[in-house]
Amino acid sequence: MGPAELMQAAAMARRFYLEGKSKIQIAEEFGVSRFKVARVLESAVEHELVRIEIRVPAELDADRSDALRAHFGLRHVVVAESPSEAVDDTPDPEHLGEVAAELLEELVTEGDVLGLAWGRSTIHMAAALRELPPCTVVQLTGVYDAGAAERGSVEAVRRAAAVSGGEAHPIYAPMLLPDSGTAAALRAQPGISAAFDYFDKVTIAAVSIGTWEAGISTVYDMLGKEDRDHYASLGVAAEMSAHLFAADGRRVGRDLGERCITVEPDRLRRVPEVVAIAGGRRKAGAIDAVLRSGLVTSLVTDTAAADLLLATPPPTRPALERTDPDA
Repeated sequence: MGPAELMQAAAMARRFYLEGKSKIQIAEEFGVSRFKVARVLESAVEHELVRIEIRVPAELDADRSDALRAHFGLRHVVVAESPSEAVDDTPDPEHLGEVAAELLEELVTEGDVLGLAWGRSTIHMAAALRELPPCTVVQLTGVYDAGAAERGSVEAVRRAAAVSGGEAHPIYAPMLLPDSGTAAALRAQPGISAAFDYFDKVTIAAVSIGTWEAGISTVYDMLGKEDRDHYASLGVAAEMSAHLFAADGRRVGRDLGERCITVEPDRLRRVPEVVAIAGGRRKAGAIDAVLRSGLVTSLVTDTAAADLLLATPPPTRPALERTDPDA
């Protein structure tokens, strides 16, 4: 570009990118065609007179987010930077919860029914919520520790409902029961039954994912050694809301779900938006398995898990086709 062209390009670029004028308006001002304006603007970018930057907060990774969304055919993916000081890429559930809270604040609309399943990340997410449109909030699973209900799932549901100004429907019952008969009897109790009636009305849900190992799955930690070994022998790779999944996304050990107070997989599959929150290298395999189940539409994770997930073969069917994990 010569000096005259350079000055003209700079002026047109200023009008277009900074002042928001249309190409037609710029063409009229400079007495040229709009096609000439378009060529000048393209040339300004090519010669780096104009540099276009896409910037997101430093703690989020836009490239990995988009790549992971496309890889699994998800609706939304937000990848947060893993903690630099983490040992063995241990996830930061509090930070993931904060990121998930911001995503929910964007996705939830007035009149939605928000379902919250047990999980450390979902509890941190509820605590980080600052603003929600009026909506009903429903607990999707029983509590991990009945003695700590006020600091766990129940409090998360109450917190989200208080932020939104909507109704809260908590479940005052343990997640895991000794047998399916006891679980069925509890589900029939009026308070719990009322919460279950809302499951078919849920429009957006937040869930957590666990690897079938001690300290990485709440359900694993609740079971005795005999049960743990039994389900491990079935090839369990992941747990979500007390439902177990093999590495390929198939549901296994269905009898465990029958012993638990939790939303059923077929109901969860009908929820339009299911956001999973999980991160860390040790959870990458479990996240992969649950994404292949077809029960999840969106994901909040971290860079440590994202890199491992992107190294896996893409699923044969996109997650948004909502495949049947029992097939």
